[in-house]
Amino acid sequence: MKSREDHLVELVDETGKAHGTLTVAAAHQPPGQLHRAFSVLLVDPDGQVLLQRRAAVKTRFPLRWANSCCGHPRPGESLAEAANRRLREELGAGPVELTEVGVYVYYAEDPATGRVEFEYDHVLRGDFLPAAPLLPDPDEVAELRWADPAALAADLDLDPRSYAPWLGGVMNRLLHPLGAASGAPAPAVTPPGSSADDTAERSGGR
Repeated sequence: MKSREDHLVELVDETGKAHGTLTVAAAHQPPGQLHRAFSVLLVDPDGQVLLQRRAAVKTRFPLRWANSCCGHPRPGESLAEAANRRLREELGAGPVELTEVGVYVYYAEDPATGRVEFEYDHVLRGDFLPAAPLLPDPDEVAELRWADPAALAADLDLDPRSYAPWLGGVMNRLLHPLGAASGAPAPAVTPPGSSADDTAERSGGR
């Protein structure tokens, strides 16, 4: 099965306009190539957010706590399709109705692996039903936990090295969606019963 590092990502400019493609591996080599990504935050009825600790085999920021799920849409793939594909692959969850709450560009270098994150990141919020099952893939996810957003924000300031470098920006877009770069929240919905791409991505990437 094809490695995720060999899959294509969509290169974009600072406004999010696509202008080409590159493999995951090449896009994350220094100095990095700006490309489209997404970060999903699942929120329970009490307002807590689901965090995952990234598996040790990840090529970028392994064993750091991050948002519920993240990844890259393939060229021509919608955000809703891509995010629900990764929710299924990483957490055994979904499909979930998702709302885009913001976009931001960030750059981060991983000192442990030498890889680079340079991403135009769409932040997607999904409501998690308490009875919904979660079956995390151990090759993707080392651990799961629920966190209170205020407590998480405080801990991000106290212990930033325990967290993925994009998580602070993702949380900011969740808590302050009207201040996000994309303006008003926009729906990104996968209709019930629709089928996502069944070609699974392999572990090791974002």
